[in-house]
Amino acid sequence: MFTGLVEAVGRVLSITAESGGVTRVTVQAPGLKRPILRGDSVCVSGVCLTAVDIQSDVFSAQVMGETMRVSKLGKMRAGDAVNIEMSLRPEDGLDGHIVLGHVDEVGRVTKVERMGSTSKIWVSASDGVLWGIAGKGSIALDGVSLTVIDSFNDEFSVGVIPATLAGTTLGLLDAGDGVNVEIDIIARYAARLLRYKTGTVQPGGDEASGGSLTLEKLARYGWY
Repeated sequence: MFTGLVEAVGRVLSITAESGGVTRVTVQAPGLKRPILRGDSVCVSGVCLTAVDIQSDVFSAQVMGETMRVSKLGKMRAGDAVNIEMSLRPEDGLDGHIVLGHVDEVGRVTKVERMGSTSKIWVSASDGVLWGIAGKGSIALDGVSLTVIDSFNDEFSVGVIPATLAGTTLGLLDAGDGVNVEIDIIARYAARLLRYKTGTVQPGGDEASGGSLTLEKLARYGWY
């Protein structure tokens, strides 16, 4: 797991297809708090990857098709900047919030409001993500832990301080750009428990969405 506090901005060196539906992603990741070892988990712009080859500050990871499909990795090219964070260890402090590196989907930046030296970034997303986003809650965008300001039916907003804008790729974002979105793990599991309680989880159903939960159903089963 990770905290969403980016250690360094790295760069994609190459993305190449391998046999068996695997893609090899090679990233330069300078300035990390500890050396990357083979088998380490590294968060690359919100995607948890396993390092399989390491040479100095460059590592490669093998990525399956589902990860390429659901995240920005499928659209990235050599030269793209990426946020890098090493995995959390028991002796590390838990700042930010718990980030798994399991991207829910690619959201779309609709607007960036410059507010002095800070920014308010608006992102549109599908119903399958928006149900798990609450005002003043936590969310990870491109692997960065942020606090939600507004949460509406079709979009949400986050505030970004100057240090985060300067130390991550978020300062490069503009309207139309995609961002890897990961909702808070607490929201994910709380919603799953609620769906079991209310009988809205069906075999083969879409467990990534809010299903047919309503305030009336929650009240009926004593959750609201």
